[in-house]
Amino acid sequence: MKLVILDRDGVINHDSTAYIKSPDEWRPIAGSLDAIARLNQSGFHVALATNQAGLGRGLFDMGTLNAIHTKMHLLLSQVGGHIDAIFFCPHRADDHCDCRKPKTGLLEDIAQRFNTSLKNVPLIGDSLRDLQAAEAAGATPILVLTGNGKKTQLDPLMPRNTRIYPDLAAAVSALVE
Repeated sequence: MKLVILDRDGVINHDSTAYIKSPDEWRPIAGSLDAIARLNQSGFHVALATNQAGLGRGLFDMGTLNAIHTKMHLLLSQVGGHIDAIFFCPHRADDHCDCRKPKTGLLEDIAQRFNTSLKNVPLIGDSLRDLQAAEAAGATPILVLTGNGKKTQLDPLMPRNTRIYPDLAAAVSALVE
């Protein structure tokens, strides 16, 4: 099975230090939706693994998160793409859960849902915690330089085997060629 795991904020859509709290605030990064459609057309299943601490902080509720994802799904469908499954951690960092990246709970749930090993499965993210979760789960860490990516690229804790691309479109081009 061909599977790709994506982070959301900073990879698919523009991120915000104040969190993405409404569908109006969710704006796709240029080329990201077409890149997901290209993954779909190349036979990849696409799963989302996203930390959403804004839920735990009370900045938005499940209805709002669902509305944000509905907007994402609608815009993806307009370019012939889709996301097969969305996995999210609603907890704050100080909740010490097992699902918040860099822990691997979300990734383990994805592996179970798709009945596959994560060995060599690409995980595309923009933050150190995305890359650390990928490495810990046996997936392939891929950094995009959108969102927090440029800052993350300079972090000495970045896994050594991390592949780096300017954005999701470039990462997908490398995966499908």
